[in-house]
Amino acid sequence: MSSHEQARVIPLRAPTPLASVQGSLALDLTPRTAPPRPRLRSTRTFDLVAVEAAERRHVDAFVGRYLQAVVEISAGDRPLAQVLRHTVPEVYDDLAGRAHAVAAVAGEPPIGRGPNPARPVVIGVRTALIRSDAVEASAHVRYGRRSRAVAARFEVVRDRWQCVAINWD
Repeated sequence: MSSHEQARVIPLRAPTPLASVQGSLALDLTPRTAPPRPRLRSTRTFDLVAVEAAERRHVDAFVGRYLQAVVEISAGDRPLAQVLRHTVPEVYDDLAGRAHAVAAVAGEPPIGRGPNPARPVVIGVRTALIRSDAVEASAHVRYGRRSRAVAARFEVVRDRWQCVAINWD
C-alpha cells in the first residue's frame, strides 16, 4: 500500500488509548464525591466526638467496604493486596496468615478456587467514633447459614483511614 493510498483510509472509530493493568484490580476505599448508597445496615452506637454528617457517612461507608473486603480475603475469595493501603503491617500479616491457613485447609491456592457457596457477606455494621481520628466497628458476617462477628479499630495514619486492629469471633 502506498502512502497515497493510506491517506484515503477513513477510520471508523477514534483510536482508543491503551491502559496497563498489572495483577488484580485494586479495591477503591477512597471517599467518593457522591454520597454512598447504603448497602448494609449501619448503626452508630455512641459517638464520643461530633463530626459533620457527610464525613460520618463516608467513614461508615469506608468501614463497611473494608470489612466486606477483609472477610472475603479471609475466605480466600479476594486478593490480600487490595487492602494494603488501608491496613497497618501487623494486621496485614494477620490477614495473610489467615488467608494462607484457609488455603492450606482447602488444599488450593488462596485465589482461584471457583465460586464459594458460603461466600461471606457483611450483614450489618455498628460504628462508634471515639476520637476525630479513630473509629471502632463491629460487623455481623454471614457465611451461608452460619454467622460470625468481626471487630475492628480504624485510625487515621499518614492522612488516611487504616485498620490498626482486627478481632475475629
